[in-house]
Amino acid sequence: MTALDAEIRDLLLFAAQRSMLPRFRALADDEIEMKGKDDPVTVVDREIESFLTEALTKLAPGVAVVGEEAVADDASVLDQLTGQCWIIDPLDGTANFTEGKQPFGIIVALADAGKAVAGWLYDPIRDRLCHAKVGEGAFVNGERIAARTTGQQPPVTAVSRMFLTEEQAAMVDAKLAPHYTLVDIPRCAAEQYPRLALGENDVSSFKRTYPWDHAAGVLWLNEAGGKAARLDGSEYRVDEHGKPGLVGASSPAIWDAFVGRVLAER
Repeated sequence: MTALDAEIRDLLLFAAQRSMLPRFRALADDEIEMKGKDDPVTVVDREIESFLTEALTKLAPGVAVVGEEAVADDASVLDQLTGQCWIIDPLDGTANFTEGKQPFGIIVALADAGKAVAGWLYDPIRDRLCHAKVGEGAFVNGERIAARTTGQQPPVTAVSRMFLTEEQAAMVDAKLAPHYTLVDIPRCAAEQYPRLALGENDVSSFKRTYPWDHAAGVLWLNEAGGKAARLDGSEYRVDEHGKPGLVGASSPAIWDAFVGRVLAER
C-alpha cells in the first residue's frame, strides 16, 4: 500500500469511526432529510463530506473537491469535473443506512481531465479498502487481486428495476431473464463493484452514472481485469455525468455477451 493509499485509508477509517458507525441503527428522525424521491441524506453524509473536503484540500492544496452533497446544494460544482479534482461519496448506500441495513461505505476518487486516475472504496463493517491507480492494478487491503467470475451458468446478473421505465423493464424480462440468473443490486456501488470482481456477481448494469458512485469502482474493476464501460463501448468519464448507461462485468467476454443481448434488435 502506497503512502497515499495509507493516508486515504486513515481518513476513511477515522470518518467511519467518528461519524458513521456510532449512528448506524441509531439515527434520529431529524437527522434524515429527503433530497428527492428515494434519495435521502443524513447528518452522516454532511459530516463526512465536510471532514473529507477539508482533509483532502490540506493533503493536496489547489485540487478541487466535488462532493455529492455539495453538488446537491450547488450544481455548478460539477464544472470542476473537467480538471483535477477529488470526488467524494461520503455515505454510499444512504438508503440502506437509514433503514438500518448493510451495505454502505465511503467512496473517494481522484480524477484529472475527466478520467479517474485513482480510487478508494471503503466498507467500514468489513474494514475492507478496495483501491486502484490507473495502470497499477487493483488491490484489496493492499493485496493485488484479479477479477474472477462466479463460474455459474447462467451468469449472475445484478439488475435494479427501481429506475427503469416500463419499456426497459420489459427488455430485462425478454432479453436477459432467459439467459441470466437475476439478482437484486445492493443499492451501494461501494459493494457492487467488489461483487463484480470477487466472484459474487458476473455483470451489472447501471442507469444512473453519477461520478461519486462510479468513478472509483469503474477504475478498480478495469484495473482488476474485469470490464466497465458505456453501452456503446466507450470509456466512462466523470465529466459526462448526465450520460446514461453503464455496464460492469467480471470479464470482458461476459461484458460483450451481455451488451450484445441488450443491444440486439434494439
